[in-house]
Amino acid sequence: MPDRAVTPDDVAATAVRLRSVVRRTALEGSYRLSAAARCEVWLKREDAQLCRSYKVRGAYALIASLSEEERSRGVICASAGNHGQGLAFACAQLGIPGRVFVPTNTPRQKRDRIRAIGGDRVELVVAGGSYDAASAAAQDAARDAGSLYVHPFDDARTIAGQGTVAVEILEQHPGPLDTVVVPIGGGGLVAGMALWLRERSPGTRIVGVEPAGAASMRAALDAGRPVTLDAVDGFVDGAAVARAGELPLPIVRDLVDEVVTVEEGAVCTEMLELYQTEGIIAEPAGALASAALRTGRLSRPPTGPTVCVVSGGNNDVSRYGEIVERSLLHEQLRHYFLVTFPQEPGALRHFLDGVLAGGEDIVLFEYVKKNNRETGPALVGIDLERAEDLPALLARMDASPIETERVPPGSPLFSFLL
Repeated sequence: MPDRAVTPDDVAATAVRLRSVVRRTALEGSYRLSAAARCEVWLKREDAQLCRSYKVRGAYALIASLSEEERSRGVICASAGNHGQGLAFACAQLGIPGRVFVPTNTPRQKRDRIRAIGGDRVELVVAGGSYDAASAAAQDAARDAGSLYVHPFDDARTIAGQGTVAVEILEQHPGPLDTVVVPIGGGGLVAGMALWLRERSPGTRIVGVEPAGAASMRAALDAGRPVTLDAVDGFVDGAAVARAGELPLPIVRDLVDEVVTVEEGAVCTEMLELYQTEGIIAEPAGALASAALRTGRLSRPPTGPTVCVVSGGNNDVSRYGEIVERSLLHEQLRHYFLVTFPQEPGALRHFLDGVLAGGEDIVLFEYVKKNNRETGPALVGIDLERAEDLPALLARMDASPIETERVPPGSPLFSFLL
């Protein structure tokens, strides 16, 4: 193994230091995913970790390693929410002043938890519309104040701390593992876990998963160096990173077998499945790994025991409306149409009886009647029982005298719907 800034020995030593601090989270079997993958599937429940995320492992490992002089100058971090909670926990436990910079898209639930966990030790600062903008502001503040910037993934101590998830998995599982599936944001978790798995379970296949709208590690692997994405979909906020880490990249390149992406809509569907079947409240990033497995994104399906890391459970309940919407759109069960109704009696009845003859459900109807017009437009949302029912619906629309135009996925109109 080539020399690296962090080693398996670092992961082992950090696991010993953290054993009395963090929770040893459960490794639970999933009947649903086992049936879908046709192999034994386990979930590593880091959503039940302190602060409801694995991030506390890396944050605490780094901050606990500081000298008294470094502690006295305080610590600063940028976070989409989970790393900030980990820093807040470490500051409260170790008596260190800290500041957490979060982007404007950080869910309120995560902001409130940072304040509650950190108490009077930690200040929350909202800065920038993305994680990377918040990170730039936090690093500027750290330089100005002489404080230490606690990186969420691009520090050897953080990587070693996050890698302790793999230490627990191998201790908990009774035999060899075929595959371990890990979510990727900046790459700290998958890098730390890969170091340990390659050392102690070399036959295990390691798969990293990114959201399709923020595939910075895939871009870095393709370019041979970290590159900054032009645009990032911030929905999977815990993994919406525009630039992969410098330290994780070579580890991922050398030790991780595959990095795949999953569409945000598939992540939403998996969040709902985890909740409805396993009773797990996962945040979007927490559902990445199992979403990739369930939807067949892995290039080689696992043939033996497989572990998916549920990396976090800090999901704001107010987001579930959007989660359901995105899931239905992805599964092609919800569709939107612009319907131009003639201004005459019975037009709506004809649409209901003649066009929606297959039992479709109207979930949105926005109608604007204009004076002195022969027609009136309406935006209509329709749910189907099965995705394969769409062609028959479109055929009935084409045969109807009522003019109907489908609103295609990706249309600017969806910015008003989601």
